[in-house]
Amino acid sequence: MTSRRALAATISLFVAFLSPAFAQTAEQSQHNHHHSFENAEKWSQVFDDPARDAWQKPDEIVRALALAPNAEVADIGAGTGYLSVRLARAVPKGRVYAADLEPDMVHHLGMRAMHEGLTNLIPVQAKPDDANLPGAVDLAIMVDVYHHIENREQYFAKLRGSLKPNGRLAIVDFRLDSPVGPPVSGRIAPAQVKAELARAGYVPAGEHGFLPYQYFLVFKAAK
Repeated sequence: MTSRRALAATISLFVAFLSPAFAQTAEQSQHNHHHSFENAEKWSQVFDDPARDAWQKPDEIVRALALAPNAEVADIGAGTGYLSVRLARAVPKGRVYAADLEPDMVHHLGMRAMHEGLTNLIPVQAKPDDANLPGAVDLAIMVDVYHHIENREQYFAKLRGSLKPNGRLAIVDFRLDSPVGPPVSGRIAPAQVKAELARAGYVPAGEHGFLPYQYFLVFKAAK
């Protein structure tokens, strides 16, 4: 989930795509954690920068998930709702739980849902060890979040209980050789993701290779 420590890594990812003036502000803010999340509207300029779309390919991610119109989805580590709003539009008869650790982000998600008329987008205050979802979901997805989760095997074993029968878990995160993203020391190879999730009770259910800098893995709970 988005946290102060996660913010610094996320900023380093986007700085290359920002104007020099805003990039300088972002870099300075990495050293001032007290103010980092007091203005989610400011951070939406980072997280929702249109330049991100070229490599994050959010619409392609949503299409690849092939969601039913009535699907229930959890976007865990939703931040400002970059992916959540797209998911909500893809499931007009379903709902999207946009979960984040940071209260200001959760408030921002609620305001964004209201402003964009997305009554099926529900902000959720997550916990460090629990997504805290109010209901079972057909899909839980984490984009650029997996490497921030601590005690991952326990976390995902608990999350498995929030998946419906045949529910899926999708993980999108940075490859070790990606030219953007968090420091290489903080990245997790896809083989490690698969091994950790196997121990947490999941089996592979698919893999997509269209993202230029990231892997896109899909899992289901083991029978």
